[in-house]
Amino acid sequence: MKFIINREEILVPLQQIVSVIEKRQTMPILSNVLMVIEENQLILTGTDLEIQIIAKINIATATPGSITVPARKFLDICRLLPNGAEIKFELQDDKVKIASSRSRFSLSCLPADNYPEFAESELENHLFINAGKFKKALDKTVFCMANQDVRYYLNGLLLNVSNSKLKLVASDGHRLSIYEDNLDQATGFEARIILPRKGVLELNRLLDDPEAELKVEFSSNNIRIFIKNLIFSAKLVDSKYPDFGKVFQQAFFNQIHIQKQILKEALTRVAILSNEKFKGVTFDIKPDSLKISTHNPEHDEAEEELFIEYTGEPLTIAFNAQYLLDAVSNLDSELAVLTIASNASSCFIDEPGDCGYKFIVMPMRL
Repeated sequence: MKFIINREEILVPLQQIVSVIEKRQTMPILSNVLMVIEENQLILTGTDLEIQIIAKINIATATPGSITVPARKFLDICRLLPNGAEIKFELQDDKVKIASSRSRFSLSCLPADNYPEFAESELENHLFINAGKFKKALDKTVFCMANQDVRYYLNGLLLNVSNSKLKLVASDGHRLSIYEDNLDQATGFEARIILPRKGVLELNRLLDDPEAELKVEFSSNNIRIFIKNLIFSAKLVDSKYPDFGKVFQQAFFNQIHIQKQILKEALTRVAILSNEKFKGVTFDIKPDSLKISTHNPEHDEAEEELFIEYTGEPLTIAFNAQYLLDAVSNLDSELAVLTIASNASSCFIDEPGDCGYKFIVMPMRL
């Protein structure tokens, strides 16, 4: 196995693959990247057995073969070589020799035959979507995913396809985000799958070209996404996502209209003196005025009064300031619309008019 490649050609695919590989592995070979040369293509593969990324790089002159090399060491060598460097890669016995200009490296490797196969079932559903559109959908939802929750279906993202409609939902039990959009082509099927948290975060990183066209294939256990010269695969969360539809079927107070930037700045200032652990702030809402206040165990206090557009009965409700800030920061319009359920069980945050996403934040008891 032998090839010559330019540093820039291999560096980005290698970085994308190494981000999937866990630092601590139960199997030493999982710390390696699988390298295969066939038909004038260099194919790089990295996996943690839950997620896999394959990158394909066209290569002019090469001797076919396959081997696995320590991923992080190989990446660091490529990264620290000068820009535009030419890298010569050759397999000799059980060592890989890497040479570039006056630099020489020799890496111990493991045989490619021992590299574990990523088990995938038949992927019967497929759809096409623009990468920019999909990245926007992820950006509006990923921050609401739970992290290491015992309700493991919350440690992921619900992807719901209904013919030509796409819906993404994420929740950690205290807040929820819903994003809806139309697909350019009707799919002719209906499906609900849960993508794992790590997979969603990796995928979001890979979508760096808003013009790219993605091909998404999935079954009830696996998903595979083709992104230009990359193939991203992940095992899905085997569970049913809770029915969140009931939260819409209730009575609400009148809508509150407030300038997004003013609310953001006020929340950020008041939150300085909130309890560090719970970040609780109280909203005192009256017609045309909103008072945001907080206090903490050290007896510090903060309050700020804002002008709002609201006609209705006065009410008092408390929230986690960070959850509100995350939601408000993700609005595209200058105006935020807050709608509080009449039993004070939730607060909807969205934009005036018809927008494709909603954020729901549950109140706190202070």
